[in-house]
Amino acid sequence: MKTQELQLLYIFDAIMTERSVTRAADRLSMTQPAVSNAISRMRQIWNDPLFVRKGRNIEPTSYALSLWDQVGDHMYALTNAVSATQFDPATSKRKFRIAVTDVTVEMIWRQLIELLEDQAPGVDIHAVPYTPEGTYEDLREAHVDLAVGMLTQHDHSLRSTWLFEGGYVLAMRADHPLAGRQITMEEFLEARHLLVTMSGDAHGFVDSYLDQKGQNRRIAATVNHFSIVPQVLRDSNLIAAVPELISQDCGFVDGLWMGQLPFEVDPTSLYLIWHTRHDRDPGIVWLRNHVERLLRERWHDIMTNSPCGRSAVKAIA
Repeated sequence: MKTQELQLLYIFDAIMTERSVTRAADRLSMTQPAVSNAISRMRQIWNDPLFVRKGRNIEPTSYALSLWDQVGDHMYALTNAVSATQFDPATSKRKFRIAVTDVTVEMIWRQLIELLEDQAPGVDIHAVPYTPEGTYEDLREAHVDLAVGMLTQHDHSLRSTWLFEGGYVLAMRADHPLAGRQITMEEFLEARHLLVTMSGDAHGFVDSYLDQKGQNRRIAATVNHFSIVPQVLRDSNLIAAVPELISQDCGFVDGLWMGQLPFEVDPTSLYLIWHTRHDRDPGIVWLRNHVERLLRERWHDIMTNSPCGRSAVKAIA
């Protein structure tokens, strides 16, 4: 292969990864006009438009997708072999994208930013909304570098590290008619429920359990992040099943009553997830190790040292 063609493949790979000429230019430390000129050469050599404009981003043609499917892993392996020892946090200008929920952001983002300012001042970190189905595809298409969440799909393209698991508790305003005692299954089913759903589907882990029992509940409202839950519950008659983790947050439980569900639900495991192409990427490995460490430390600290939430739940056991 000619040197020029190999260089074009590097640029092509960056564009396919970023789905943006601007971001690809930043990734390659090139100017946007230089990347645009490279695209023109690719179109001429490979006799295909390759990319079409879609809003602020670009969308690959079927030929471009087919080409990337054939060369993507090889380009990554070649790049990794050449630059495996070149990641230096102190001088790196890389940008990383992590798919996370607002709970994860609350847990470690401040500490992660402090770490970057101290050890990697040129590295940028971007939080991307996490949705189970969408995030898996984002990992496969290289739109995100890491993800923190539940793992419902696990094939040869994804790697993961188990972080911790947690159960669920029942939350409602402190003066709710059902507060202060163990509620019955009948009361639970008759209540109006608030559900946090990242995908928008009004069906969560509780509903999966109820499906098995031939029962259902009324989801009266949904939200797509946990931080709004306390305010909604304090100002309404809604009740919500929430992760035990956030029930240890004093700010979250202020004005709320926390109790047990009228049935047992298996705890949910949280994973750190990445694509196999990043197994040996030194920058991703560096970031992965720090994210894993910070999450484990924060989980342990919250679950063992928090003065809030746990006592209220145990009081009615």
